[in-house]
Amino acid sequence: MEESRSHNESCSCCNTNCVERPLRRLFEGLGSSVAACPWPFVLLPLLLSGGLGAGFIFLPQRQANDIEEQFTPTEGPAKAERDFVQRYFPTDDSQSFSATRLPTEGAYAALIAVATEGESVLDAAAWSEVLRLDEAVRASGYENLCARSAADGPCSSPNPLLPRWANATAAAPQTLTYPVNGTSFLGTALGGVRTDADGQVVSARALKLMYYLREDGPEAAASRRWLESFLKEFPSQLAKMNFAAIQVTYFTSLSRQQEFEGNTKSVIPLFSITYFLTITFSIVSCLRSSCIRNNVWLASCGVLSAGLAVLSSFGLMLFCGVPFVVTVANAPFLILGK
Repeated sequence: MEESRSHNESCSCCNTNCVERPLRRLFEGLGSSVAACPWPFVLLPLLLSGGLGAGFIFLPQRQANDIEEQFTPTEGPAKAERDFVQRYFPTDDSQSFSATRLPTEGAYAALIAVATEGESVLDAAAWSEVLRLDEAVRASGYENLCARSAADGPCSSPNPLLPRWANATAAAPQTLTYPVNGTSFLGTALGGVRTDADGQVVSARALKLMYYLREDGPEAAASRRWLESFLKEFPSQLAKMNFAAIQVTYFTSLSRQQEFEGNTKSVIPLFSITYFLTITFSIVSCLRSSCIRNNVWLASCGVLSAGLAVLSSFGLMLFCGVPFVVTVANAPFLILGK
């Protein structure tokens, strides 16, 4: 008869030798194999990592830095509700544009004109410069792509005050009530407003211009190119106009995304420095004065192993078509921290 196992060899809730013993023997055999013939265990991982790392050639095509895709749920309720609105309440920016009906923030260029200290943007000097600013934007090709509220009609007005006083040579009329003037809401058109006891506008420090473009038809791509060109060329045009009575700031529907991508490109070069510091710390922290306890070479191999793991995994994911987002560049820090 087979002899019964001793207590130390049997499995129970308090004794896991039946699991530990085979694993110990497996790793003992692996260690003996590595010691007897080390080169295959050195060269094969390097070759495998090099092959998988070739997936980085797809990095330019696989980069995905869209803010909405990265920081919102893929199938979030907000996206489903937006799709519902777009399906049942479609917009036509070429002939029936309405900013209040947009299911998104739209495609736009926003400019804010702020009067110099102590002045009003409705004064004669400031108002004439606002009109010059509006003319400069329209002369840059905006009217070919602007959103319209009627077919073959004028572009959607960037500010409720411009249609009535676009040709005014003096100051804009001061007989304005705030925040509602007739049928126009001025709450989003004027800023820093001071009124008298009757609600008449006395002065306003700032005026906002919103230039909406078409984004729901074949002109969507052309509108994006116009916005990109606007961001590149408008600063130099603004400097040439030499405004004295107003200061102008601008923002577009692409600015947030471009700033995000710009920050990404400016931060990536710093990763090399942080990687170097992290690797140095990981190795130096294993340095000991005793030759027996010194683990510098072990730490170096650990750092190399972590680097090969990152190279292989990232390259494999790129080969498989998985988008690459910059936030995963933090992975080496987490791996080295382990």
